[in-house]
Amino acid sequence: MTHNLNTLQKNLIKKSQKRPEWQDPKRKLWLLSPMAPVIGWAMYLAVKDQQGFDAKNTALAWSGSIFTYGFIPLADYLIGLDKSNLSEQAYQVLEKDRYYQKIAHAFIPLNYTALFIAAHQFTHRKLPWYNKLGVAITSGIGSGIAINTAHELGHKSDKLNRTLARISLAPSAYGHFAIEHNFGHHRWVATPQDPASSRYNESFWQFLPRTVIGGLRSAINIEKRRLQRKNKSFWHKDNELLQGWAITAVLYATLLKLYGKKVIPFIVIQAAYGFSLLESVNYLEHYGLLRQKDSKGNFVRTEAAHSWNSNNVVTNLFLYQLQRHSDHHAHPSRVYQALRHFDESPQLPSGYASMIVPAYIPPLWFAIMNKRVVAHYNGDMSKINLHDKPLSPRMQQATTTVRQGLDWLKQRF
Repeated sequence: MTHNLNTLQKNLIKKSQKRPEWQDPKRKLWLLSPMAPVIGWAMYLAVKDQQGFDAKNTALAWSGSIFTYGFIPLADYLIGLDKSNLSEQAYQVLEKDRYYQKIAHAFIPLNYTALFIAAHQFTHRKLPWYNKLGVAITSGIGSGIAINTAHELGHKSDKLNRTLARISLAPSAYGHFAIEHNFGHHRWVATPQDPASSRYNESFWQFLPRTVIGGLRSAINIEKRRLQRKNKSFWHKDNELLQGWAITAVLYATLLKLYGKKVIPFIVIQAAYGFSLLESVNYLEHYGLLRQKDSKGNFVRTEAAHSWNSNNVVTNLFLYQLQRHSDHHAHPSRVYQALRHFDESPQLPSGYASMIVPAYIPPLWFAIMNKRVVAHYNGDMSKINLHDKPLSPRMQQATTTVRQGLDWLKQRF
């Protein structure tokens, strides 16, 4: 019967029978990450000279903190969770779509622009010290998120993405992260050997110097061994650590040239806050979790149970689904838009953005998380990655008091 149809009619029939290609419902929402520094532009440029207290100007100067620790947790709470995983067909579509990688690439020049605008406002605006601090910390939050962008790009195998990762790490002077994370953390995650895996009863303030110093030392040793295998010295031009640090040196020299010595406090504050923000997320991701040893005394393969996860939608959109951390460790090169949820992964009570502030307050953190770690291992303390020192009597008392307060609030509300 179809032989009586003309060409146009046949094409219409074929088109109607063709299975539509799957479309990502979050496709445009992934743009939230590179939009963050653009929002920063507006906030920085709105900051004006100030004499005396000005609530609006102060809010603008501290807008990064308000947005990160206020707006995003609230949005996470209101919008909720998304535990859905992609079908195989959807995964094949997304894996080949370059649009998602371009989003990560776009973040870098947008964030650099925000950095220079913030540096200008810090050095040229007449602001009280606390608002200068707010501008620098807001910029530091951008530098911290840039480390997450570098994390996404640094797992790619091609030279372009690895170079872009080092450029993204430059504002925070954390160029060694690309080496230590890929070849140190991923090897030793959730073991006592890993400086980036926090231990049960270890406060963030105890963890921070251990992970900063340990991560740097690990990266140097990894790069030394790599170069030695190629019969090259540590000071060879192929040293990726030196390449990353050189990019940072050029960036900081440019800021000094443009804005003079007045920019030095800005450089230090934004860099320190940027890498401390990264380390606060590291603190959340593997707290107290431990890979067990097999019959030969080797640590078992990293599994879904070795990372704390979260499916809060908004934070995942801003952080390239970093909160689906178990799948990232299982498949480091898996594209961020396709990372999966696993039911066996331990879940944080809220998103990363909501958990950072409790991490800064040890009694609150221990009150929230210690019982979850113990429950995850069914009360078997021998399976937990323990800190080498127990809580002091004062810290234990403070933790018990906070836990009782949280239990009271839960019963009332």
